[in-house]
Amino acid sequence: MATESSPVLVRPTQEEDWEILKTVRLAALRDSPTAFGLSYATAAAYSEQQWRDRASHQTQPQFLVATHRGQAVGLIGDSINPSGEYNLIAMWVHPTCRGMGIAGLLVNTIQARAVERGHRRIVLSVSPDNAHAVGLYRRHGFKFLPEWEPLASQPGVNVQKMEWTSGR
Repeated sequence: MATESSPVLVRPTQEEDWEILKTVRLAALRDSPTAFGLSYATAAAYSEQQWRDRASHQTQPQFLVATHRGQAVGLIGDSINPSGEYNLIAMWVHPTCRGMGIAGLLVNTIQARAVERGHRRIVLSVSPDNAHAVGLYRRHGFKFLPEWEPLASQPGVNVQKMEWTSGR
């Protein structure tokens, strides 16, 4: 939710944003370690060049950062998996900014990007026990699929696939 006095801006990262991406991504991994397929230890070991490549979209996924009052407060990514599916990944909002509509803005942005790129379907994986995330995704039209897999960074956590399809 953006207001005239304090808009939330969402934009793709660029190479010069590598430190912002690193800071936000590591904060997300520390805050919610069982929500992501990447572990904090793995991400923390990335070199500056690896962060630069991620920020500049030289590699997949592509990340977008949400800023509020000049501070990076949220992150989301999109990628195409080997099966050709458009994926929503790495969704996170700083705890002090939750409830402000930033998560919805991030999801809407990915939905628009998918449609602009000719994709009518987005998939994501989430733990059904993560009630806040599931509620967010359901409000944005995602539905559970009967597909489960262990979370790569936490093999004891199983995630379920959700999908959204465009009405266009």
